[in-house]
Amino acid sequence: MTERPVLLVLADSLSYYGPEGGLPADHPRIWPSLVGRELGWDVELVARIGWTCRDAWWALTQDPRVWAAIPRAGALVVGTSGMDSLPSPLPTALREQIRYVRPPALRRAVRAGYGWAQPRLSRLGRPVALPPALSVDYLEQIRGAVAAVRPDVPMVATLPSVHECDAYGRVHAGREPAVRATTAWARSANVPVVDLKAAVIDDFRAGTTNPDGIHWGWASHERVAEAMLRVLRGT
Repeated sequence: MTERPVLLVLADSLSYYGPEGGLPADHPRIWPSLVGRELGWDVELVARIGWTCRDAWWALTQDPRVWAAIPRAGALVVGTSGMDSLPSPLPTALREQIRYVRPPALRRAVRAGYGWAQPRLSRLGRPVALPPALSVDYLEQIRGAVAAVRPDVPMVATLPSVHECDAYGRVHAGREPAVRATTAWARSANVPVVDLKAAVIDDFRAGTTNPDGIHWGWASHERVAEAMLRVLRGT
C-alpha cells in the first residue's frame, strides 16, 4: 500500500487560529487541513504563536516530527514572515524569557510592563522582529537543507499578512521591506510565494477577523487554501 504524501507546514499562529482563538492542528477548517483534504494528503503542521523564519529553521533542524515528515513530504510550505515584519521595539528574547521570571508576582509585573510598553513603542514601526535580510537567509537555509535530502520536494513561501492589532500599535511599516526581500529571494531561488495579504484583506475590510486584529476568520482560511492549491498544483 502506497503511503499518502504529507503536506509539511512550518508556520506561525495564523495557520491554526480561527475567529475565536487557537485550534488543534487537525481542525478541519484551518487552511492546512483544507489544502490537505483537497489534495488527498496527510498534513504535518508544526507551528507556534510568534514564530518567525528563524523559528521555522529551528523546527526543521531540531523537531523530530519534521524529520519524520520529510521522507513522505509532497510539499513544504513555510508560512512564517508575518511575525518577522511586525514591530518589535523590545527584544524578542526579552518577551520569550518573561515566562521564566520568578516569583510569579514578579513575572506578572514584568509581563504587565511589557504589555504596556509594546503597543506604545510599536508606533515607531521599528525595529522589526527579524530584519528582512535575516528572514530570507533563514528561508534559503531551509530550502537548501531540504533540497539536500529531498531535491524533488517543492517549497512554497509566503508574503506577510496584514493586521489591525492594538498590541502592535496598528503599525506594519516593516511589511513592504519584507515583501521586497522575500520576493527577490523567491525569484532567485525559484520558489513560488503566496501573498497572504491578497488572500485575507477582504476579511479585514469586512470586520470578520478574530477580534484580536491579527488572526483571521474562516473566509480567509478558505482563500489562503485556494491560493496554496493554485501554487501547489502549478509546481
